[in-house]
Amino acid sequence: MRRSPVRVGIVAALLLAVLAASAMASSTKVIFGDIEVVFGGDIKPKALPKNKLAPIALGVHGSIRTLDGKHLPALEEAVVETDKNGTIEPKGVPTCTSGKLQATTTSNAEKACKPAIVGEGTTTAEVEFSEQKPFDVNSKLLAFNGGKKGGTTTIFIHAFFSSPVNGAIVTTVKISKEHNGRYGTKSIASIPKIAGGFGSVKSFNLSFNKHLGYLLAKCPDGHLNAKGAAIFSDGSKLAGTVIVPCTPKS
Repeated sequence: MRRSPVRVGIVAALLLAVLAASAMASSTKVIFGDIEVVFGGDIKPKALPKNKLAPIALGVHGSIRTLDGKHLPALEEAVVETDKNGTIEPKGVPTCTSGKLQATTTSNAEKACKPAIVGEGTTTAEVEFSEQKPFDVNSKLLAFNGGKKGGTTTIFIHAFFSSPVNGAIVTTVKISKEHNGRYGTKSIASIPKIAGGFGSVKSFNLSFNKHLGYLLAKCPDGHLNAKGAAIFSDGSKLAGTVIVPCTPKS
């Protein structure tokens, strides 16, 4: 029997998008109570100019679980501050709107906004309905450039689960500049509620290509920093810091 659209707390897409905003990735584990989040990745090239921004490729992967084996609470919000030596440049990249992605399959989302795709990957979510055993569902992930307006850049993350549940979710990530010491970019992602919160992401991977020039970074002092927090529906809050080594070059 087909179910209504599943509430998928796409922590994968969120962490990915906000880290991508500053063009950095590393590997870290964050635990709060019974929730464990592991995320990491790679940037290419690792050798970056000291004084000017250069395009990079970014690949990110991760997983999320409860230590006691229970079903995960829904993710409500992710907030990440990222290094002032990394940035996102949407200028010249075609844009897409949330309206074109809502309630669409992956193939229809690709058709609607293919030129605006800036990242691709996959995700697996665990779904648990009342009085039923949990089961996994899979989806392709697509990241779309939403453009820049009033100093804020938008990324849309699209996923569609087709069997045995059916539904799409579009997460909106808002990225803006800030001046907070080492940190120069702040990203906020709010997760839409769908069908009561039956599903939670278990794993993900997502890659952004270098050739678009969408993600830029420089390396004046041998490292890039990020810090962030994920807030769940049960009040849990995971916070962590990432320090990413890089190689300065002239």
